[in-house]
Formats: sequence, structure tokens, C-alpha cells
Amino acid sequence: MKTDTGKALKSINLTYLLVLVLFAGCGQRDPVVEMQESLASAPDYTIILEDMQEEGAFFTKYYHKYHVLQGERQVKTDWVEVSKDIYRKYEAFLGMALVSKSETDGVNTAPHPPGYDRVGNQRYGHWGGGGFWVWYGQYAMMSSLLGGGMGRNIYRNDYNDYRSTRQQGRPYYGKDKAYGTNGSLTKQTRPGFYQRRKATQQRRQSSFAQKARSRVGRSRTGFGGRGGGFGK
Repeated sequence: MKTDTGKALKSINLTYLLVLVLFAGCGQRDPVVEMQESLASAPDYTIILEDMQEEGAFFTKYYHKYHVLQGERQVKTDWVEVSKDIYRKYEAFLGMALVSKSETDGVNTAPHPPGYDRVGNQRYGHWGGGGFWVWYGQYAMMSSLLGGGMGRNIYRNDYNDYRSTRQQGRPYYGKDKAYGTNGSLTKQTRPGFYQRRKATQQRRQSSFAQKARSRVGRSRTGFGGRGGGFGK
């Protein structure tokens, strides 16, 4: 299991978290739930679905990568094998916070763009003159995770939409549904995932076509053999 930075390794909670995720991934347990329970006493955290992939044409294995933020510390996991059910459960939320906890929102289990749960809290930033949220320097990573370099700012209307959706317990995909696996912004910021998914689909189609041709060939051979025997 790989960590993101040496600084993260100094955090006992996050180091333990990596071990926990590894063992949770070895069975049928949900690593996200396991991490959430482990971080229950932490004042704030964010668990992001960093990446995911499927391997195998006929006997498929499923994998996740997670990015965990706790205060100003952060850590990323290596690939963690998960069950098919867990993979499908979170399949629509690539790049999103699956669970978070903050002073503003408490525990939020409705997937949302990373950082939205911290907007409005003056510990993390303030509302700027342009009507959008401005992060303090030490929390600039939140802006990066939100695609800040691509002009993605959180305006008050966006935040109000998030709050309304959060109260209903529904996932929030951001303005114009830019976030999540089908989001336009995610496709720009995580091209590797879509390249792998396309390659996997092509391999499966090729394997299926090859298997179908093999079956047709065996069927024709068998029919010819029976036909020859009948005519004798």
C-alpha cells in the first residue's frame, strides 16, 4: 500500500486507515464504511473516490483508489480490490467525496464535490467580492480538487443548491452535473480512467466476438459431421 506523502505517514490515524482499507478490501466489506467508522472521532475528514478500474474479460476483478483528507493532512491508497456490489454502489461518483465530516455539515454520506461541505465556514475561506467562495492558502487543495484551474468556482447559488440537495439526502453533482463519473469536468481532469475503461470495453468485445466465432465454427463442424453420417 502506498501513501501520498511522508507527512501523511506521521499521522497515526491515516496510517492505520491504510491498513484498515487493505484488509477491508480483501473481503466483502465496504472500505468506505470501514474508514468512516475509523474516523468517527475526527473533527473533520473527506473520503474521495480517487480512481477505479475493472480487470478481466470473463472473470472480472474490481478496484478502487481513495484519497483521504483529514485537516491539512492527506493520503492516497494504492489499488484496493472491492466486490462487484461495492464497485457498482459507487460507480457514478468518480472524483467525488463519498463521505465527509465538517463543522458546517456534520457527517455527510450523500456524495458531493470535495470541499462543498466546508464552504461557509470562515476557518477555510470567505465569500469574495465576485460572489464566489475563496479558499485560504492552506486549503487551496480543495480548489484544485474542484477543478479550480478550469474556472470552477463555488457561487452562492451553487452552494444553496448543494445545501438543498444535501437536506434531501441525494448526491449532488455540481452545477450542470459537471462532477461524478459522467461529469464533463471529471472527463477533463481524469482522462486515464476513461482511456482504461474504453480499452477494457474493447477487449471484452473482442473476446466475446472471438468466443462467438469459435462457437459458430464448432457448430458448423458438428452439423457437417452429422450430415455426412446421415447420407451414408
